[in-house]
Amino acid sequence: MRGFYLAPGLPQPIPAPDGLDGPFWAGLAEEKIRLQRCADCRRWQWGPEWICHHCHSEAVGFEEVPSAEGVIYSYERVWHPVHPALKDQGPYLVVLVELPGADNVRVVGNLLGDPEADVVIGSRVRPVFEHHPDADPPFTLLQWEPVIIPT
Repeated sequence: MRGFYLAPGLPQPIPAPDGLDGPFWAGLAEEKIRLQRCADCRRWQWGPEWICHHCHSEAVGFEEVPSAEGVIYSYERVWHPVHPALKDQGPYLVVLVELPGADNVRVVGNLLGDPEADVVIGSRVRPVFEHHPDADPPFTLLQWEPVIIPT
């Protein structure tokens, strides 16, 4: 198992109090990306809502994204700590990843690897699931790594 990307001491993510995003977090623990999909219009959406963003149906549920590989839509190289636990860490890369296998919805995560490397919009990335089994409660983060295309 690879080491944790970010420093310990950050607030851990937990499902929203209403439980709406619980299936997303449970999916990450199983190394699956589950996002909402409308049973009526079959469109994907993220962030989670009680109704479909497209047709306003209430028939939304969570499904596993058939292909979790994505492309970098945007990114931010963070140089300044945004939390006291990050005071000795920086820079790091936060990416907005578009998922072609899910109507191009976009999700956020850290880009693993050299934080000072060039980032190319449109580059392919694959998910990395960072498990924190000893946390109370346990959780998993969704991170991203570049897809290296052999030449």
